[in-house]
Amino acid sequence: MRKLFLIWAIAGIGSALLAGNPPVETKVNVEKSQISWKGYKVTGQHHGKIALKDGSLTWENGMLTGGSFSMDMSSISCEDLQGEWNDKLVGHLKSEDFFGVEKFPVSTFVITQVVSRGTPGDYKIVGNLTIKGITKEVRFMAKADPNNATATMTIDRSEFNIRYGSGSFFENLGDKTIYDEFDLEVNLTY
Repeated sequence: MRKLFLIWAIAGIGSALLAGNPPVETKVNVEKSQISWKGYKVTGQHHGKIALKDGSLTWENGMLTGGSFSMDMSSISCEDLQGEWNDKLVGHLKSEDFFGVEKFPVSTFVITQVVSRGTPGDYKIVGNLTIKGITKEVRFMAKADPNNATATMTIDRSEFNIRYGSGSFFENLGDKTIYDEFDLEVNLTY
């Protein structure tokens, strides 16, 4: 009887040690987090912000394993223009030519795979980005620890049917050409 109890005790402790900690979900602090965008054209660039609507990251044994966040596209702003020019650009970005925020007020990102790059907190992220109701897989590098996460991803807007001013779809645009790729810099605090 004593041997049987000892075997069960060892098996129970072993199972507990192998099981590790259960996954922990951390909510993103939307007030302290930030998403910045930068778009490029032949004659320069523009940059601004998009407000985070909500988000969370999932951790298991201190390692990032998943997560998601959503962006309030109606909050898109431009930080390098003032007055009338700012209003025109922001209005155009919100229009059907670009993000169509009246019909698609929220864009989302859902992590589908996380691969550790060997250094603590350094990850390769694969996930599904949805803009204007179109979902595409994106891949990028990220840094994440128990307090914050940062990443920069380059997005091809034409994959989301955003083709205005694209030299890939229209000819003879000259210096009015807007490049297909734009950058999103994500800084999440939780």
